[in-house]
Amino acid sequence: MTAGLRRYLTAPAPPAAAAPAAQERCELCAAAIPADHDHLADLSGRSLPCVCRPCYLLFVPADPPSGSAAHQEQGPRRFAAVPREHLALPDFPLSDLDWAALDVPVRLTFVIVDSALGRPVALYPSPAGATESQLPPEAWVKVLARHPYTAQLPADVVALLLHRSPDGPEAYVVPVDVCYRLVGLVRLHWRGFDGGEQAWAAIEGWLTQVRENAQEQVREHAGTPVGSAHG
Repeated sequence: MTAGLRRYLTAPAPPAAAAPAAQERCELCAAAIPADHDHLADLSGRSLPCVCRPCYLLFVPADPPSGSAAHQEQGPRRFAAVPREHLALPDFPLSDLDWAALDVPVRLTFVIVDSALGRPVALYPSPAGATESQLPPEAWVKVLARHPYTAQLPADVVALLLHRSPDGPEAYVVPVDVCYRLVGLVRLHWRGFDGGEQAWAAIEGWLTQVRENAQEQVREHAGTPVGSAHG
């Protein structure tokens, strides 16, 4: 995990260490960046470099006219821009029986289409980090095919988030860095066998933010397709 997300995976410094935090910097050009910065997906591995806005925009895909030669594949890419949009999928078909068939030992999982592997990968947060589902990839292909949007889920940069809440299953499409932020929160706060109150409070806070972001973007982008990188 790269610098910007590493802070979610390590314990905070003791109060006595009052030295100011080091300025975060773009991992491409070394420019100073704010705490709320953009990420790229490094397609050569599961890492998320922190970047400044100008470097980020270099990897936001252009939207050429229909039929343009620019639509053709121009060789392998190294980086892809991670968007910030959140999309709620209230009509995603997932019953309790479906969830049981997925055989995921926790209430949260996220599915990413990995372009390097050419298949979906399902992960869930655990005290040891992001743990991969043992179900065959074909099972997750069928899950993604259940909804028109996730059937063509953009590779590497967004994930289908599935949550088995007490009120019924929830489904969202979220940026991949948001998923790894959850992984970091679980590693940081989990205590004992059941996680403890602090871990579950952190998870619930994270879920609340996902819901709020999805609702906010429905209001801001009513009638506009969601899922492209922001620019």
